[in-house]
Amino acid sequence: MGDMTRRGVVALGVTGLVAPLTLAFTAAPAQAASCTSQAGPYQKQVEKFLGRPVDGRQSSADCRAIQAFQNKHGITPAVGYAGPVTWGVMDLMNKQKAVGNNPNKDGKCPVDKGRIACVNLSLQLSWIQDGKRLAYGPVPVRTGRKGYVTRTGLKKIYWRDIDHVSDIYDVPMPYSQFFDGGQAFHSVNLSMWNPPGSHGCVNMTTRDAKKYWSLLRTGDDVFVYGRKPGT
Repeated sequence: MGDMTRRGVVALGVTGLVAPLTLAFTAAPAQAASCTSQAGPYQKQVEKFLGRPVDGRQSSADCRAIQAFQNKHGITPAVGYAGPVTWGVMDLMNKQKAVGNNPNKDGKCPVDKGRIACVNLSLQLSWIQDGKRLAYGPVPVRTGRKGYVTRTGLKKIYWRDIDHVSDIYDVPMPYSQFFDGGQAFHSVNLSMWNPPGSHGCVNMTTRDAKKYWSLLRTGDDVFVYGRKPGT
């Protein structure tokens, strides 16, 4: 999930997006934090996102729905409050969904490199393209948090390790494809919208990491641009 070393040497659409955005709101765990009765500053926006009656007033049903969303994506404290972090995640989801099947509409990811993996930090999206043809994605990703930002620019995949384990954090990093120091594409067992983010790597779902593993090779280009919200 962050910068790694390799035995003392620095080793340092909408496929895959529609399904995650079809949110399943289930009851909160039995020992979850109690719900707040206080309406948050983004009450109406959150109610609309969740398909709740939009009245700006916190009901017990509103709170349970918000709390379920927070638990699903690791947003703390999960007390059902419609605050800036919860709304920020929802707003990002809306923006991701609006991209549709044209993630490179702005033309910022190079189309003259052949096969290339693109990462838009601003929208927390990644995709693979062949010239102007979309080969896979876009898919939601989880990039570096403040202080551990995923570095921007044109890079190349230089090392792949399907069963990598972080030397620094001692956590598994399946399907790792390193492209800048210890920063890599790899899968995690977390929501892609879990704040605040990774230690610099581009986290992916297992499904998407497997697909990237099958489509990319050592030497393929990676282009990272934009700025993650909050960094």
